[in-house]
Amino acid sequence: MRNNRLIPYETIVQAASGEPEAVGTVLQYYRRRIQCAARVNGRVDQDTEDYITQTLLTAIFTAASPATRKQ
Repeated sequence: MRNNRLIPYETIVQAASGEPEAVGTVLQYYRRRIQCAARVNGRVDQDTEDYITQTLLTAIFTAASPATRKQ
């Protein structure tokens, strides 16, 4: 049984390899969650939203880096 709400594994792998469309799909998937986490006094704080988005992108591209993989 598959959960259709999740991002397909293949999309995550493509995003980690730098595929722009896949990266966009991942960012779109997490956009509402990021905005919710970036709320300050009921409004989305743009600096916080940018920081969370940048942290997500760093995590995606770091996961693909050979230097971070254990041998």
